[in-house]
Amino acid sequence: MLRTLAFAMAIAFGTVAASPVLAQDAAAQAPASQQNPEQVVQEIAHQLDTTIAGHRDQLKNDKEKLISVIDDVFLPHFDIDYASILVLGRHAREATPEQRERFAKAFYNSITHRYAEGLLNYTKGAVQVLPFSGDLNDKRTVVRTQVVLDDGKKLSVDYAFRKSKDGDWKAYDVIIEGISYVTNYRNQVDAEIRKVGIEKLIANLENQGEKALEAMDKQSKAP
Repeated sequence: MLRTLAFAMAIAFGTVAASPVLAQDAAAQAPASQQNPEQVVQEIAHQLDTTIAGHRDQLKNDKEKLISVIDDVFLPHFDIDYASILVLGRHAREATPEQRERFAKAFYNSITHRYAEGLLNYTKGAVQVLPFSGDLNDKRTVVRTQVVLDDGKKLSVDYAFRKSKDGDWKAYDVIIEGISYVTNYRNQVDAEIRKVGIEKLIANLENQGEKALEAMDKQSKAP
């Protein structure tokens, strides 16, 4: 599960699109506030492709620079607050507004630090945004993509979107081969909160970052 999730999170925070021309056209035709979810995914992929290309060696030796690239390109299209509420699950109602805000920031920072280098490792994989079928839901939808690995195997990676109050489409979940990253972390976060409490969990994420995530993952696999 961890290797699959790591690969998918690398994709979520950017990888090469199989159709950069479509991405360029989409970006040119529609302002960010008017882009549909499919165009958002294509644009993110294209922006990261052009940003990473020719700079891999530099970024490999400068993780903070790599993370800043992810922040600049991906963060505007991701609903961190909503995703963090889903990850907290029922504990979101128990948390104070300040705790929810701190958790959202600390969780996102921990995720990016844990998976950022995957962006450099998997840019050879081709990502194809599959044609959308059906009517676009006015509030929520899913963009389906297919990733072709170097060995020819194909991986299904889908992105769940919701429309913000401002009318922008933002991603809030990544589903890899049917497994939701929100659900995966919600189970781990729930177990950790039951063990140490929400304040201690937030403090661990703030102070330990990706190491706190790794510890939760190991604990979830312990017999």
